[in-house]
Amino acid sequence: MSSMIAVVTDSTAYLGEAEAVRWGVAVVSLQVAYDDQILEDRTPIDTAAVASALRGRATTSRPSPQVFADAYDQAAARGATGVVSIHLSSEMSGTVDSALISARDAPIPVEVIDSRSVAMGLGFPVLAAAQAAQRGAALAEVVSAARRCADVTRTFFYVDTLEHLRRSGRIGATANLVGSALAIKPLMHLGDGAITVLEKVRTAGRAIARLEDLAVGAAADEPVNVAVQHLMASARADALAEKLSARLPKLARMMVVEVGPALGAHVGPGLLGVTISPTVR
Repeated sequence: MSSMIAVVTDSTAYLGEAEAVRWGVAVVSLQVAYDDQILEDRTPIDTAAVASALRGRATTSRPSPQVFADAYDQAAARGATGVVSIHLSSEMSGTVDSALISARDAPIPVEVIDSRSVAMGLGFPVLAAAQAAQRGAALAEVVSAARRCADVTRTFFYVDTLEHLRRSGRIGATANLVGSALAIKPLMHLGDGAITVLEKVRTAGRAIARLEDLAVGAAADEPVNVAVQHLMASARADALAEKLSARLPKLARMMVVEVGPALGAHVGPGLLGVTISPTVR
């Protein structure tokens, strides 16, 4: 009997609906709470209004184990012989824990993978797994495709202020105080599941130029997929994507993605990030 492996991820991969449908990826949603409202991370929204709300107090919550149980049951009902469930870093959310709880009682084998990343740092491994699954790969092969992609994918990003990351506990208060006191613009690196300050420069323009150089350096001379991600910074994102397209001769695919409120709650408006993912096989 041939295998049919289902791929499940969460909304912080920020795969568009068409992309998820094309590759048969099931997406469970995180939630954001603000101003006594609960918002699904995947709900079509007025981004500007939500970003404004996120300047105040907003919190995110992981999907419940029952949501994952339903997703795994539905995969089995559709004839899947196994599930590869790939999620945002466990350093940032308890989403992986919810998936693991449900995997224990699923009607078919479920492999849960901590991508150690978020946004397209999660999205590219999900796509790698889904492409392997559509080729008819067995469960272990689909898991391997996701892990190989996650291992070589790198993400750099710029934020206008460290305040949102500090308030959400994703980065220490010391870095925030240094950046605020000197009016420095931080460049961040998402590595091994955690966010660290990589460099500090004095203007947004210099930060974005340096972000471009870091992405080019990470790509080296390899075929790569690239995603430029942003929140309420579409003009900057499009300009950066255009520059990177000109500087990466072996670019396989360029994507420009606006993140949703679950990630926006932690980084704030003005986010600009680049994910570089070599086209591993």
